[in-house]
Amino acid sequence: MEYIPLILSVALIHFLAVASPGPDFIMIVRNSLVYSKRSGIYTAVGLGLGILLHVTLALAGVALIISQSLVLFNIVKFLGAAYLIYIGIKSLRAKPAGDDATKPAKAKSDLTPLQAIRSGLITNATNPKATLFFLSLFTLVIQPSTPLDIKVIMGIEMAVVTFAWFALLAVLVSHRAIKQRITKIQHHIERVMGGILIVFGIVLATSNAK
Repeated sequence: MEYIPLILSVALIHFLAVASPGPDFIMIVRNSLVYSKRSGIYTAVGLGLGILLHVTLALAGVALIISQSLVLFNIVKFLGAAYLIYIGIKSLRAKPAGDDATKPAKAKSDLTPLQAIRSGLITNATNPKATLFFLSLFTLVIQPSTPLDIKVIMGIEMAVVTFAWFALLAVLVSHRAIKQRITKIQHHIERVMGGILIVFGIVLATSNAK
């Protein structure tokens, strides 16, 4: 099939981008360590849906409009930054289990599937750099003459790979051996993750990616 080399090239470019540490990676690690493997996997679902959204926007031409509009681009940028900083501040306020003397020690309440999916979706969807990445991918690497069905196949492949990669990370990070080792310092880890998310948010808000 003549488009197999293109599909493989796009898959490699996308995987290298996905595997690079960023807000998505930190959100997966945070939700998997602080909450559970289930929360991590559902967060990965949200990240995969975020990829589908970016692909759809790129194919529909909306990504191009966003990239060329300073107002729209900054709206997306500041929404993404605000969300990362919000989650980061919540994490910084983490307390050890049972820190409140009026309450018995207990594990942190798990996220619902919807909450976990939403955290992944918002983190990925409001990253304007991801919008620019897919815009570049679908204009510079993938030629306009490429059939729509091939573009759709590549979009689905990227969403599936994103989910699979981050779901694997969620399983590894939330492994019982790791969770047992970090139980006593889990709140410190959550605070560290929160600090990193805040840094990502500030960098995103002050960046000039256009």
